[in-house]
Amino acid sequence: MICHFSIESSIKFEAVIFDLDGTLLDTLRDIADAGNAVLAGNGFPTHDVDAYRGFIGSGVPTLMNRALPKEKRNLETATRLADEFREEYNRNWNVSTKPYPGVAEMLDQLQSLSIKRAVLSNKPHDFAKLCVNGLLSSWTFDAVMGYNDQTPPKPDPKGALRIAARLKLSPSRILYVGDSDIDMRTAITAEMYPIGVLWGFRSKEELLENGARALLEKPQDLLAFFR
Repeated sequence: MICHFSIESSIKFEAVIFDLDGTLLDTLRDIADAGNAVLAGNGFPTHDVDAYRGFIGSGVPTLMNRALPKEKRNLETATRLADEFREEYNRNWNVSTKPYPGVAEMLDQLQSLSIKRAVLSNKPHDFAKLCVNGLLSSWTFDAVMGYNDQTPPKPDPKGALRIAARLKLSPSRILYVGDSDIDMRTAITAEMYPIGVLWGFRSKEELLENGARALLEKPQDLLAFFR
């Protein structure tokens, strides 16, 4: 089932930019395990896996800062733990991570329709490429971007707009699909069409409050935009 809130019937969409974590890939447990390993190694309390749903989405330093006890949160500690997280995650990023059910079939159909596809993530760029190349290599993507010195983290729209330029498309012709407030705000700022997914890390309410114009219950629902 797809829930539309408003869509201009005259618009012909020609591309999709996907978020990665919580949208194409279920990365929650591997991220949680890496985060907890770093916290435990530094003498801090760990968290249930579900708690990481609220930590993920704004880059690794922010993730680790959110995971710290409130009285221990500061830039220096979060930066140090972020470096340790990257080392831990690099060793164990693909223990449990896999595409969500239905993602493979959806990507197959988009590829058969020659719809342009890209990934924009708040993962560090090397990890974003690692995940896509390792788990989504059956499909081609016109661009895969994580954050780095040239691409600031979302909701800054620069990464999305660079992808639009690479695709040689007006942003208004691009669907932006993600699972969080960050993704919806990125889409709106970039003047793309914001679509929220209900199988990801954040709630329906968060997506609606931050501007989602459609919600997808399953990956195949996206295909309705290209019929």
